[in-house]
Amino acid sequence: MSWQQRIETALAQRRESQTLRSRSVVAQGCGRWLERDGQRWRNFSSNDYLGLSQHPAVVAAWQDGARRYGVGSGGSGHITGYSEAHQHLERQLAQWLGYPRALLFISGFAANHAVISALAQSEDMLVADRLSHASLLEAASQSPAQLRRFAHNDTAALQRLLAKSCTGQRLVITEGVFSMDGDSAPLAEIAAATRQAGAWLMVDDAHAAGVTGDGGRGSCAQAQWRPELQVVTFGKAFGVSGAAVLCSEPLADYLLQFARHLIYSTAMPPAQATAVSAALEVIASDEGEALRARLCSHIQRFRQGAAGLPLQLTDSSTAIQPLIVGDNEAALVMAQRLRERGFWVNAIRPPTVPPGTARLRLTLSAAHQNEDIDALLEVLHGIGE
Repeated sequence: MSWQQRIETALAQRRESQTLRSRSVVAQGCGRWLERDGQRWRNFSSNDYLGLSQHPAVVAAWQDGARRYGVGSGGSGHITGYSEAHQHLERQLAQWLGYPRALLFISGFAANHAVISALAQSEDMLVADRLSHASLLEAASQSPAQLRRFAHNDTAALQRLLAKSCTGQRLVITEGVFSMDGDSAPLAEIAAATRQAGAWLMVDDAHAAGVTGDGGRGSCAQAQWRPELQVVTFGKAFGVSGAAVLCSEPLADYLLQFARHLIYSTAMPPAQATAVSAALEVIASDEGEALRARLCSHIQRFRQGAAGLPLQLTDSSTAIQPLIVGDNEAALVMAQRLRERGFWVNAIRPPTVPPGTARLRLTLSAAHQNEDIDALLEVLHGIGE
């Protein structure tokens, strides 16, 4: 089979199974409204959980940073790309989360890949939750280490895997809040099992940092446990982009030497780092508490109203509120009907989620109004009937 035949066959298979992905060009995709081609929809597909992508202080910080530093970083952080803005943000994050060090990465995907690629060796074992993010599972499967996956949020299954012999080191990998189901990991139990086995724990807290825990410090703070590695990303509650790895001093120094994503990638623009710093200041303030309370109220309002829907509502108390449809085509049809009624909601299908669990992935934001939630529920009930 030629390259062209292989490509055409793969695309045909995706079309036939109703799993072909596509992109939509939008004029505005964050906040309360999504705008496209002169129209706008109530936006229930954005990860902008606190609405900070539109916050005046965050926008002004990026603009001020661009005036001061320009719009690029000029190179890898190991060459000329590590600025005082980056250093300030790293120290700010480390202090906020109670770690000795923080290292910035251009994305959460890059951060997860970098850590696992730099740490894992052939004699090691990586033990990951089966529903961990693709960046975690892909990095683990591509590493020389043995990858073992445990049943989702099943601490007993994790303990059984940790009891197996391993000549090297063991790294337990999970998310704080899972991106497709919106449920939370039992981090206190997972941490206890990990510690008992003498292993390390890595938590990708992308969807919880800024939203849950004391002061918005995320899932680990909520569980009152500080894992050896905590990854926070800035494209969700922070409203910007990028990521950071929180860890010990020696581990940070090790990653600076061996994490190829740091060494061979251009650093994030300093202006971006200033915007993330401004977002963190909002998150840690009284205003941040008010935004989290508003988001929590929206979540409760939605779940109460969605309880009678003829669709499966996942066990989620987070901003991610999926409705399980099951069939791929049915999920696409429902998403289209919602758009026709003024709501931007995406249908998520395999291979992003397991076969037979196609869903409407709804995400709520503090930027929403109560009327947005009520209007969405009314349309969902009409479609369900």
